[in-house]
Amino acid sequence: MPLLSDRLLLIFIKNPIQGKVKTRLGKDLGHHQAVEIYKKLLEVTRLAALGVNAARQLYYGDFINQEDNWSPQDFEKKLQHGNDLGARMHEAFVKGFDEGYKKIVIIGSDCPEMDAQTLEEAFRKLEDHNVVIGPANDGGYYLLGLSQKVNIFENVDWSTESVFDQTLAQVKKQGLSRALLPEKTDLDTIDDLKKFPDL
Repeated sequence: MPLLSDRLLLIFIKNPIQGKVKTRLGKDLGHHQAVEIYKKLLEVTRLAALGVNAARQLYYGDFINQEDNWSPQDFEKKLQHGNDLGARMHEAFVKGFDEGYKKIVIIGSDCPEMDAQTLEEAFRKLEDHNVVIGPANDGGYYLLGLSQKVNIFENVDWSTESVFDQTLAQVKKQGLSRALLPEKTDLDTIDDLKKFPDL
């Protein structure tokens, strides 16, 4: 069956389980409050994803939930596989390219500033770049996009402030062209939360 779009949006989320999400916030606010904040971030992410013209695949961290508010009509639901975040993302990209998509963007669910315009801009930049990256304030990234099947996920220390720099080094080492999006916040700490009183 032909694809309706050559653009694929991958969304990586954690199942919103108390004590498993936003653990740094949980230490300060209590894990119940941390889960409630994470659910709000999930909703920001869901609405942004619905506003972009692309196929959408939702990758759960622990188990697929058919009863949540991510409609199966809008999101193809899958499960993450791999030993670390890099391996899980790489597998999702490879599957997407193997399915015939030409431009693939991945996001997580930690960015309260995520919106459809950012996603559209990322896909546009993939028209004439191999890689697009949205740097996060914590040294990681809130978005990564590829226009060809490459592996830039090795030799990266995941969940550290070196992720963005090490990823750029992989891009440069492989001679890939890259575009950057404006920096945004990955919400992990009380200080991050203070910037977003609506959460």
